[in-house]
Amino acid sequence: MTEIISYIFITIGIIFWFWGTSSLLASRTVLYKIHNLTVSDSLGSILIIVGLLFKIPRELPLLILAIISIAIWNTMLSYILAYCSSTEENKTKITVERESII
Repeated sequence: MTEIISYIFITIGIIFWFWGTSSLLASRTVLYKIHNLTVSDSLGSILIIVGLLFKIPRELPLLILAIISIAIWNTMLSYILAYCSSTEENKTKITVERESII
């Protein structure tokens, strides 16, 4: 039973990988494509690691660390790409708003 659950998670993770990659062919903006790709890749990778947790439970700490790293890294990468692609006017507006909050 554990093997079946493991393969289900791994298969769903691979489907998310291909779904995110196929969305790059859509005629949307680059930021939308990158967002869609990072979300689906993150979710797919996390599901694959959850599937591996069922196969090799003795590696629990390492696999949990991998899940946390994937979640943090892909989220930060998305924010950095969105910030770098915004115009200078928007960057100034964001900075001014942050300073007024503090």
